[in-house]
Amino acid sequence: MLKDLDIEAFIAQKSSFDLLIDARSPKEFDESHIPNASNYYALSDAEHQEVGTLYKNVSHNDAKLLGAHYICQNSAKHLLEIGKKIKIGSKIGIYCAKGGLRSSSLAIILSHIGYQVFRLKEGYKSYRFYVISYLDNLPHRRFILLGGNTGCGKSELIAKLSSSLDLERLANHLGSSFGHIKGAQPSQKAFENNVCEILHKIDPKAYIFVEAESKRMGKCTIPSRLHEQMQKGFRIEISAPLTQRIERILKDYHSISPDFFYEAMQKISPYIQKSLKEKIVLAYEENHIERVVEMLLVGYYDVVYKKPHHIDFFIENKNESETLNILKNLPILYT
Repeated sequence: MLKDLDIEAFIAQKSSFDLLIDARSPKEFDESHIPNASNYYALSDAEHQEVGTLYKNVSHNDAKLLGAHYICQNSAKHLLEIGKKIKIGSKIGIYCAKGGLRSSSLAIILSHIGYQVFRLKEGYKSYRFYVISYLDNLPHRRFILLGGNTGCGKSELIAKLSSSLDLERLANHLGSSFGHIKGAQPSQKAFENNVCEILHKIDPKAYIFVEAESKRMGKCTIPSRLHEQMQKGFRIEISAPLTQRIERILKDYHSISPDFFYEAMQKISPYIQKSLKEKIVLAYEENHIERVVEMLLVGYYDVVYKKPHHIDFFIENKNESETLNILKNLPILYT
């Protein structure tokens, strides 16, 4: 069975797919894709470029023949892998860039074998239009912002709360000068796709817990409409004892490289006293990492942190379980 679906119908069916296939090239897939998709490419990166160049500069027909040749070779390999992963008769969603030859070729083969195949009309292009439209016309209006000094446990709380949006995890960035400690970030498109994926699963009438963030997180930017709605949310200021804050930050800082450390210190140099910078660098070189964290928290992060003028609620996060209990039972959740 093979059925073409428009984007709304495809999204409605997506959770029922036993496998979601992105038939684009690995480079396209790595840049961004529909969340939870697997890359079974019709054309490799080199093949995609070769066929495209042939199509533009030489002959449409020659390009089609060469493309079909490569697609047959790649499909033969993919079919064995797919067969090991899911049994015949399972539901498969599939898409390519614009709903053309790459997805239809593999879709036809899979459907003839006996899989239930659902192909996305207009491909990934229509999905991106859907994501942009969803985020521009965001149906969610009720946000609970967790703010507070660095290390007070906001991220840990967000991770344990239902109906939450963990922007730092999605952006793979801690939203600070040392924020790229987690490694490479996703592309802006991939970031938006994942934000949309999570919000789509949350009832628009529900309150969403989210950490108070500036609009830019490293190279990722929070969609404008979402950031605007966040700023209108119920604001909770989280605090925590300095010893606990240091302990939390140490979990991230213990593995940083010297190059990373010196680069980050250079970024914050305009915002701290020269004498403090020298003390921090010396402590780092003497491997007193706990002291480094304490000086950064007190001498930099706490100084540059701008507490908002309006705060609706205060919580001291001495005990995470108690704090979570307070957050889960906020009166505003039941209004």
